[in-house]
Amino acid sequence: MIFAILKITRIRRIHKLSNAKLEKEAMHVLKETSRTFYIPITLLKRQLKLTVGSAYLCMRAIDEIEDHDTMDADIKESLLRETKQLLLEEGAFNKDAYARMVQPYESDLPEVTIRLGDWLDICPDGIVRKVREATAEMAGGMADWVKKDWVIETKEDLDNYTYYVAGLVGVMLSDIWKWYDGTETDYDLAIGFGRGLQAVNILRNQHEDFAERGVRFIPEGWTRDDVFDYARENLDLAKQYMKDIKTRNIYLFCKIPLALAERTLKAMEDGREKMSRQEVEEVVEKIKSE
Repeated sequence: MIFAILKITRIRRIHKLSNAKLEKEAMHVLKETSRTFYIPITLLKRQLKLTVGSAYLCMRAIDEIEDHDTMDADIKESLLRETKQLLLEEGAFNKDAYARMVQPYESDLPEVTIRLGDWLDICPDGIVRKVREATAEMAGGMADWVKKDWVIETKEDLDNYTYYVAGLVGVMLSDIWKWYDGTETDYDLAIGFGRGLQAVNILRNQHEDFAERGVRFIPEGWTRDDVFDYARENLDLAKQYMKDIKTRNIYLFCKIPLALAERTLKAMEDGREKMSRQEVEEVVEKIKSE
């Protein structure tokens, strides 16, 4: 009897150590993948940090497929649609099926994509289904845009594209806030928040996207000023979104990317490509001290 108890205790200890190791690896991959997103995540309390971190990595795993600069479009679309189906299946995520699916492309895909199943493993049971559903919706939407060759002709096209690549992140975060402590936020404002951040990215990466991928995420007939207006309009929605957040660490988490986006817009208006590292650090430190 005592040996059985010792064995169970040892198994639990190994499982705990395994999870701790995986959580540490997740934070490392997050830092390597997106330092801008990693900074505000460090301000969250442990459970929320782990949840938001794992959720972001899941969506980044999908984004890396869509954004791959050498993979054939047909392969991208297939991977995205198959991933969507796996995410929507009932029960635990089928890591073996996913591994078989990505195995032929392991040399092309980054670690964050290959390890999608690991990121879902460390997401808390109470919210993981929502994370899977949001990530699946993103995968499906991105597959559609791969098929369209990212041709954006109208504002409606731009709204649709930015919804799938960024607005859904806002929706998922709203679900996480509600699960965590009951914080209620508006989904439309959350989508606007994501769209505003993505519009800043479009402006910042405009020349690079066209040179490397031949894509232009700007509606026909729009000027750069029109995209600036689109970014500001949606960042105004982000400010409204913030008004419903009373939990301090969630508020700081949201305020940092908003402040960085606004300062980046100002830098580009002044003729610079982006903010300096020193400016980023100053913005972050100022917000942390509030």
